[in-house]
Amino acid sequence: MRYAMIMAGGAGTRLWPLSRLSRPKQLLPFIIRPGDERPRSLLELAARRLDGLVEPSHRYICTGESYRAAMREALPDFGDEQILGEPVGRDTVNAVGFTAAVLEKLDPDAIFAVLTADHIIEPQQTFKTLMDLGFRLVEDDPSRLVTFSIKPTYAATGFGYVERGREIGGVEDAGGLAYDVVRFVEKPDEHRAQAYLSSGHFGWNSGMFVWKASTVLACLERFKPECFAGLRKIQDAWGTADQKRVLGEVYPTLPRTSVDYAIMEPASKLGPGDRSLRVCTVLMDLTWLDVGSWPSYAQTLEPDADGNRVVDLAPGSGAPTTLVVDSTGNLVVTANRGHTIALLGCENLVVVHTPDATLITPATKADQLKSLHAQVSDDLK
Repeated sequence: MRYAMIMAGGAGTRLWPLSRLSRPKQLLPFIIRPGDERPRSLLELAARRLDGLVEPSHRYICTGESYRAAMREALPDFGDEQILGEPVGRDTVNAVGFTAAVLEKLDPDAIFAVLTADHIIEPQQTFKTLMDLGFRLVEDDPSRLVTFSIKPTYAATGFGYVERGREIGGVEDAGGLAYDVVRFVEKPDEHRAQAYLSSGHFGWNSGMFVWKASTVLACLERFKPECFAGLRKIQDAWGTADQKRVLGEVYPTLPRTSVDYAIMEPASKLGPGDRSLRVCTVLMDLTWLDVGSWPSYAQTLEPDADGNRVVDLAPGSGAPTTLVVDSTGNLVVTANRGHTIALLGCENLVVVHTPDATLITPATKADQLKSLHAQVSDDLK
């Protein structure tokens, strides 16, 4: 059976002060899309992408246990048992392994997709078609570990890359879309990124996957036995009176690492004689935007004639709260009605105003917001 898990564990410090520890970025209703009657959260958009692909009862969210109530409120269609609450964050391999352990116990034949709650992906129908292909590749051969690579549109240095190898045949509609993986490469410098783009053989590593739950656990037993041993204890206790206690005791001890380091990279380096695992990629030619900072958020908005983007997220109604005069290339976000923001003669600024904090920074410095966030008082984090 098909399942899906949305990873929703990031705090989103680079979207402060709108994003807070108590309300991380994936829960912020700040994404405005054509046809929507109100702003949506990234988590809502991620869940909506599963419509018609995975039945509602087979959808899960892996997040911090402290966010359980907020997740249920944001997505009431997800039952309590569909929220996999981590006692503490232990990086992506343990979120994936935790999900695999739970799903394998519920359904030994479970195949699940791993999706992110950080992105805008459009058009949705193209996404569904390609995700369906990923499921069919694993249904055809459960030894496959399928990742999704995004067709690059520029020489990005902020993403990892996937190099495509031989085209995969034998699966309907896979031609020109599914490939064996040659290697994964870390975030490159500008020169290498340009070479990857020019070659036509590389895609951005999306952080999305499809695989069989039992295959994931077998990979962990082989490549990361310390994680596997703890996850097996959690699996054995799942559904019993000891579930909460064992999860709370064992999960914080699991070694932190990413799923790419722990599973995908070692699996892609197996010798040609070892056919126990096949690392594959589905090439996605669509719009894929990682909304992880204010400049990337600005890309989700239509600019005015002067390149300014102004967003009013304040509840209620009333007169506009922002004035922009003789200014270009600015992003202004306000979440506090009754407080006027006025820009005069400004260029390429990010201004974000909430009831208790205001951020003003050149857009070129916005990616350094983590260092400022570290100095913010705890009551404002």
